Amino acid sequence: MKAAVLYGKEDVRIESVADPTPAAGEVVIRVKAATTCGTDLKVWRRGGHARMLTPPILFGHEAAGEIVALGAGVTGWRLGDRVVANNSAPCGQCFYCQRQEFSLCPHLEFNNGTFAEYLKIPASIVRHNLLPIPEHLSEEMAALTEPLACVLHGVARCGWQPQQWPSPPQIVVIGDGAIGLMFVGVLAQQGARVLTFGGSDQRLAIAETFGAEQVVNHHQCEDMPAVVKDWTTGRGADIVIEATGVPQVWEVAIACGRPGATINLFGGCPRETRISVDTERLHYEELTLKGVFHNTPAFVRQALALIANQTLPFEMLVSGRAPLTEIEQVLQAMKARQVIKVALHP
Repeated sequence: MKAAVLYGKEDVRIESVADPTPAAGEVVIRVKAATTCGTDLKVWRRGGHARMLTPPILFGHEAAGEIVALGAGVTGWRLGDRVVANNSAPCGQCFYCQRQEFSLCPHLEFNNGTFAEYLKIPASIVRHNLLPIPEHLSEEMAALTEPLACVLHGVARCGWQPQQWPSPPQIVVIGDGAIGLMFVGVLAQQGARVLTFGGSDQRLAIAETFGAEQVVNHHQCEDMPAVVKDWTTGRGADIVIEATGVPQVWEVAIACGRPGATINLFGGCPRETRISVDTERLHYEELTLKGVFHNTPAFVRQALALIANQTLPFEMLVSGRAPLTEIEQVLQAMKARQVIKVALHP
């Protein structure tokens, strides 16, 4: 089969590799749609990922398709079933899994290689995170399940319980990539007031469609915390979500929070980077700085259900379609911020 193989920094090649064969408990799907992600862009630019892959390796992690082969012992699935598979599954038995902290599982099994004609799904993912696609839903939309599951996990970790707040929280989302825009849509749908910072007027227009109360192009803003204070009558945001993965922006995010705020540091930064934190603010203003990573099986299911009910226009996040052979051009277009997500059709 044809597949994209990542070799290093900005080095991805289309090669002919062996067709996958399922072992016991595994399945193989024909990839009908594989969507690109900001994480794919970062991995391509950085030449790897601290947790998920080390080159040379098959590339891509969001896909949906149909089952074409079943390994021994697989039950509940048939050839031709349309499915979406999360790119990981926890072990379900370790210290963290027993405490429902599935994203911290040290045995979390990742699966890459969606930018290919076929994709083998490991047995653990078949057991925990392989889901049927509703009849009315396209493979392109189903492929967005994994990033949305990460966003739902991030929202849940922000500490906002609507029934416990006397008024809707004022939440700042920094970043207008697909993840940032998904955060805007989910938070606005849940009743939050959202201010979004981004660098593209076109993407900020999508944020408004998704429910943002106010949008600000950071290229036209010299002092983001000051804008936030104006919006919140001098306090600062109740919750700040950083969705860029830039250390300097992590520091800006912290500066945008009010006393008692939760700062959700969601965007993954390059390895061995550091930030500075004002310890006086952290202590006396009782800030909560929270790193949030990945998703859990429950949020994978919630994400697919949210996409399927079609209450948010997630199709606006897919900027276009391309054959697998154009993966290099697609990544270059993402680097230039000309597209948000692209659906590859192997």
